[in-house]
Amino acid sequence: MLLSLHVKNLALIEEEEVSFGPGLNILSGETGAGKSILIGSINLALGGKAPRELMRKNAEYCLVELTFSAEQEHLVRKLEALEIFPEDGQVIMTRKIMKSGRSVCRINSETVSAALMRKVASLLIDIHGQHEHQSLLTKKNHMKYLDAYARKELGDRLQSLGSAYREYTECKKLLEEASLDREQQQRELSFLEFEIQEIEEAHLAVGEDEELEAEYRRLSNGRKILEAAAESRELIADGAENASDNISRAVRALLSISEYDEQISALSDQLQEIDSLLGDFNRDLASYIDDFEFSDDLFAEVEERLNLINRLKSKYGRTIEEILTQKADKEAEVQKLVHYDEYRRELEDNLNRSEEELKKLSAEVSGIRKTVAAVFTEEIRQALLSLNFKDVRIQMDFQRLDHYTANGWDDARFLISTNPGEPVKPLDSIASGGELSRIMLALKTVLAQNDEIETLIFDEIDSGISGRTAQMVAEKMKLTAADHQVICITHLPQIAAMADTHFLIEKTSDDSSTISQIRLLHREESIAELARMLGGVKITETVMESAREMKELADALG
Repeated sequence: MLLSLHVKNLALIEEEEVSFGPGLNILSGETGAGKSILIGSINLALGGKAPRELMRKNAEYCLVELTFSAEQEHLVRKLEALEIFPEDGQVIMTRKIMKSGRSVCRINSETVSAALMRKVASLLIDIHGQHEHQSLLTKKNHMKYLDAYARKELGDRLQSLGSAYREYTECKKLLEEASLDREQQQRELSFLEFEIQEIEEAHLAVGEDEELEAEYRRLSNGRKILEAAAESRELIADGAENASDNISRAVRALLSISEYDEQISALSDQLQEIDSLLGDFNRDLASYIDDFEFSDDLFAEVEERLNLINRLKSKYGRTIEEILTQKADKEAEVQKLVHYDEYRRELEDNLNRSEEELKKLSAEVSGIRKTVAAVFTEEIRQALLSLNFKDVRIQMDFQRLDHYTANGWDDARFLISTNPGEPVKPLDSIASGGELSRIMLALKTVLAQNDEIETLIFDEIDSGISGRTAQMVAEKMKLTAADHQVICITHLPQIAAMADTHFLIEKTSDDSSTISQIRLLHREESIAELARMLGGVKITETVMESAREMKELADALG
């Protein structure tokens, strides 16, 4: 359940915090007061796009924070699968957007990606926007709704179907690529054998390139190395005033007085250690200089070997390991070409096997869909009857595609008749805007009854309806709110009267700014708001009485 919404510096909203309740939460207010901005802020917090114009003028950032309760075991398991762990039974989702356009998403104070925000949001809340009913006009969405309804019956078959389809397409692709004639096979075989021989003749050893590069570096700088080493030897051991002689004299000087002072004695010991280390160093340096080997032949040999390895790297891989892997891959390709007919038969067998599995799963999924579709459309029909469709029939029409997809071979769409005696026709060819809005409401309420998402948001779904239809929509909304938290923006007093919790969004202005504010209405204030929705500018006592009666009738419905 959505517990609270905190918004700061977003469009007309300076800073507001709203605490939602269970059941039906109604947001009302005059046109332009900022109702849709509030729903937009929720979309923003859930990982939606963040247009710069949404930020309040002169603000450095805008911020939206949603707090959800998340204590149901099934929900906690799904969240933990996404590595989201509720704290004290709550999930706090925060989105901060800077003036620069940079956006920071956090869940329980930990930074996450916008993609993860959207995944988590899909478990917590379902938002039906003002124009979402238009999605009913897109046929490909119809099967998505059916699959959402049938998720328990389908189990993991849709995932298995997707995997089987990917395997099938890969097998098909490999077989299509394996279409060389004899001449092409021979050319390819000769070229591969040449490349394999080229790598084999190099007798590569892993790591030798690094050793060769080090040796090349040493040999190419041999003159500098010897000159510097000789200069060091001169300064330390061979020169007229060398370090070794001077340190030896200093050792003798300190030894001669060490018996008179313990501190001098300790210093003398230190200097003797230095003298000993320097002696070892002199011997090692002399040995290095004597053993240093440089010859033009050796340098040419190292250079030639490095050039060979680098040429192979430019053709077959950035490292010796990659070159050897390429060699193994080419040897495998050679085996395919040598036994090409057997290879093709193996590919054909794999394709047939994968197609049989895909066919089996497609048939299973299609059968489940068709069985569940009858129940699904009957529930939608019952919901539509309660939304003032006098005589309505709805069904799903299934066609089999002439090819496979990741969803099987079904092509499905809703067919509907809203008038007695009329045949069922594609939904997009007969439904008006107001009818589409009610059909989407019926669809959402049916899905909600079979869904584990606790919070539903409806943003002005009441377009194009009034009178008795509006009353029936209101009653349906109230019924849905018995099992779910519903948050609804509405212009209709019939729906607003059903509120368990009623909020008013108001716009105020002064000479320097305009802001939207939201406040919780107590019962009498709610009745006054209903009167405004009923009567417009002039609210008479008769209108107030009508509003009070409307509220009492709504209360009687429970």
